[in-house]
Amino acid sequence: MPHDPLLTRLTSALAEVPGVQAVVLGGSRGRGSAHAASDYDIGLYFRTAILLDTERLLAAAKDVADDPAATAVTPVGEWGPWIVGGAWLSVEGRKVDLLYRNADAVEAVMESCGAGVVTMDYQPGHPHGFCSAIWMGEIAYCQPLHDPQGVIARLKSIALPYPRPMREALIQRFQWEILFGIENAELAIARGDRTHVAGCLYRSLACIAQMLFALNERYLINEKGALQEAARLPLTIPHLAERTDDVWRLIGDGALPPPVKSCARSTGS
Repeated sequence: MPHDPLLTRLTSALAEVPGVQAVVLGGSRGRGSAHAASDYDIGLYFRTAILLDTERLLAAAKDVADDPAATAVTPVGEWGPWIVGGAWLSVEGRKVDLLYRNADAVEAVMESCGAGVVTMDYQPGHPHGFCSAIWMGEIAYCQPLHDPQGVIARLKSIALPYPRPMREALIQRFQWEILFGIENAELAIARGDRTHVAGCLYRSLACIAQMLFALNERYLINEKGALQEAARLPLTIPHLAERTDDVWRLIGDGALPPPVKSCARSTGS
């Protein structure tokens, strides 16, 4: 990883917080696909037996933040069981997101995923839901910044190589829903319910992305940009990006058939 003074500063501050077992760089910067304005996604891993000291974390965050008075961190669990908690910071004019992860919980979920058991849960910010395999992908793609106990190294040994049972589980889980969502959208078109049409088609498209990532043994860790990335995978659907754009253009233009009138209405009864 190229030397980044901001990462050095962040790691130095965060690694000293009691309870922090590891600090990692995630997101597009961790995957090496970032652009100049990309956020810094920083994962903070802790253990159940040694909880994260969020008061000390707040002090560390204020030390690096551009506006200490406006800086806040959440308690562990504030953002639910999957996102867990963290903070949104501005440091040297750059957006920095801190995200908590319980390494013990992550390991348990990863072991289940590796055995072919994946789950989907409702999660704000993830319209399709939070797939447990995301935690596998976070570990597979992250760049360790501070890992003195080898916590991340151990978890990477579970995530890599991509487990075949998980591949089959993801395909089985999402393949059937593609057509199911399309069929439900057709029923909603007949009712003139564009919101439901859009929701059904979003789920179908998200399932296509899940399928293509699994077929290519790539981890899908964020819905944002997933179809565009899927269109560039070795195993993909021809013209996927263009065809996806067509779907949303037709919905946006209102180019849907009018609601079908029932026989009762047409006869005036």
